[in-house]
Amino acid sequence: MIYTILPTVLFMLATFSSSKTTFTEPNIIKPVVYAKTVAISDETKIEMAYNNLHSDKFALPKLESFAVALKGYYSLKEKGLIKKDILTLIDFSLSSNTKRLWVIDLITGDVLYHSLVAHGRNTGEEYASNFSNAAESYKSSLGFYSTGEIYNGKHGMSLRLDGLEKGVNDNARARGVVMHAADYVSNSFIKNNHRLGRSQGCPAVPAELSKEIISTIKGKSCFFIYHPSRAPKFGAKSIS
Repeated sequence: MIYTILPTVLFMLATFSSSKTTFTEPNIIKPVVYAKTVAISDETKIEMAYNNLHSDKFALPKLESFAVALKGYYSLKEKGLIKKDILTLIDFSLSSNTKRLWVIDLITGDVLYHSLVAHGRNTGEEYASNFSNAAESYKSSLGFYSTGEIYNGKHGMSLRLDGLEKGVNDNARARGVVMHAADYVSNSFIKNNHRLGRSQGCPAVPAELSKEIISTIKGKSCFFIYHPSRAPKFGAKSIS
């Protein structure tokens, strides 16, 4: 009798032992935490971008002019009118005797160049105050541009500019408003004449920097000339 029961007992003990060693706790389902998506306003994005600007060598532009420039950059980039993440900002509210042109890498926040820049002879003396889109006006045009192609002109290496605001600067290419080098854009000219030299409407820059700046900003980057007398509109019909 005992020989009949013993195999059954041994089988039950073996089964219990095996199930005990392979027993595992059920998986614990952890709660999923979803990050709340927070919309960032244009003002916050602009402030963050401005705070990201840095340079060991150059002063920064004013927040007021940078904010207008960056808002336009966002609009133009969305429409595909510019391709590069490079912003050229000219602040014509400043004296022509000061450096009022900035070239900024918007990805890194680096200020690449900070330079003197001329305005048109009929736009003003030391300060720019009168602007025009008309041919033969010899005045500067405000607003947003897309940088074009390089060519060799009477001033050497030059950069064509395409005005993107109808009635404000869209005659720039036809007028021959380009970036080029000029000897009258220099500290020595300021010293001798008490103001910077003036162009026929072109944003002329110092000869020693012109090639570097032009090579950096060519090919559909955002180029903006600011003055507080005009606040650009960013609607679909205003920047085309």
